[in-house]
Amino acid sequence: MQDARPAPAAATDRLLILSVFVVASCGLAYELIAGALSSYLLGDSVLQFSSIIGCYLFAMGVGSHLSKYVRDEDALARFIDIELLVGIVGGVSATLLFLLFAWMSAPFRTVLYALVFALGVLVGMEIPLVMRVLHNRQAQFSELVSRVLTFDYLGALVVSLLFPLVLAPKLGLSRTGFLFGMANAAVALWTLWHYRAEVPGARGRFTRGALAMAFLMIGLAASEHLTRWAERGLFGDEVIYATTTPYQRIVVTRWKDDTRLHINGNLQFSSRDEHRYHEALVHPALASMPWARRVLVLGGGDGLAVREILRYPNIEHITLVDLDPAMTDLFTHNAYLAGLNGGSLADPRVTVTNADAGQWLETNAEVFDLIVADFPDPSNFGLGKLYSVPIYRLMAKHLSANGALVVQSTSPWFAPRSYWCIDATLREAGFVTQPYHAYVPSFGEWGFNLATRKPGFVPPDHYPVPTRFLDADTTRAMFRFPPDMRPPAVEPNHLNSQTLVHYFEQDWHNVVR
Repeated sequence: MQDARPAPAAATDRLLILSVFVVASCGLAYELIAGALSSYLLGDSVLQFSSIIGCYLFAMGVGSHLSKYVRDEDALARFIDIELLVGIVGGVSATLLFLLFAWMSAPFRTVLYALVFALGVLVGMEIPLVMRVLHNRQAQFSELVSRVLTFDYLGALVVSLLFPLVLAPKLGLSRTGFLFGMANAAVALWTLWHYRAEVPGARGRFTRGALAMAFLMIGLAASEHLTRWAERGLFGDEVIYATTTPYQRIVVTRWKDDTRLHINGNLQFSSRDEHRYHEALVHPALASMPWARRVLVLGGGDGLAVREILRYPNIEHITLVDLDPAMTDLFTHNAYLAGLNGGSLADPRVTVTNADAGQWLETNAEVFDLIVADFPDPSNFGLGKLYSVPIYRLMAKHLSANGALVVQSTSPWFAPRSYWCIDATLREAGFVTQPYHAYVPSFGEWGFNLATRKPGFVPPDHYPVPTRFLDADTTRAMFRFPPDMRPPAVEPNHLNSQTLVHYFEQDWHNVVR
């Protein structure tokens, strides 16, 4: 049967269906922003995303239930009001949470889940209200459900692809939030315009919509300044560089002569004492291997470990594999930061490859005399896999017969189960281990593991290259553990259990106030 409604009415209904696409995109975007932000700031991405998604979906169910209390004749007006409210709350959510974490971290989790729940309730009311509006306009129910859900799922697909590939790395979380808030406000305004004859108080709603759009546009313009202000409060020092990539949030700060790198809020190095960490990471192994020619560095995109390796004239080639091109590009082309690593990443003996370390180890057949695993701490399951038995067995396949593997292994003092779990995992993978530790003022007591296929490693009593921290005495002390740092009973880290991530979370929870 041919639709008896006039063409303009049918066209405006199609426009309302199209708004479902935007509404679905915005709803999922706010969920992704909350999950990404909480994983950046709180760690453990699996827990954060799982709890955020669970809270959000439950709240959407609550919103769907509450929508039945809206009268049919008010459904269109309530839909417009909810779109404006979602736009404002969702738009400011990322910036608000970031500012809160920087200046008053205590209520962060409470506000985070309160915002997620509020947004879920509001988003949960949107689709039922749209369907009721269309049904009241005599749309056929079977076609109505099909069209609404098709555009709903299509919008979710589009934003799920755009968020990690374009929006988060190009705009950052704060600006992405404001952008989608503006999209919600735009839906409210164009719906109000096309149905203005059916909405009571249309003029007042236009005014509120225009004010909301102006507020969100100002927020979009100011979001970068607000984020940098928050990061200065979070880190305490001047932020000289900050960017969000598909993989992490990179922030570089400086105070007087101290430059610091933070990834996802966690300190990676301080220029005042990073020499202690990197000398301890590289030299005990390399000084014992005058025959070494080829070195593989996994992680370490700042080039500081590579700088130490290049001090040895016998090294012919270094392959650096780091996941994030933004990191390696920054420490290659930024004159100041490249100065910290001595221009190591631009050295002709160095090849930089941006790839996942596990995948690279699986697909590459090169053999090396030394492998340096300088990964971030195993604070989530994505990083924990890099410290697992299968990955260490892969590394063994890339070692020459007398080669060595060195792994940064978090703190044996603050995180003893994490540290000794890494040692146990290396032994489970078939290595003979030599655990050692060094004091780095910015981190405290820090741990490393030197692993070989055969026993017999003897720590060096001298170094053939200049060092600022290491000598015979400090080296002897590094390979000794006092009674209060004895190894606890731990299990190796397998991929199916990821015990290391659990140890890490528990260890640091016990010491961080």
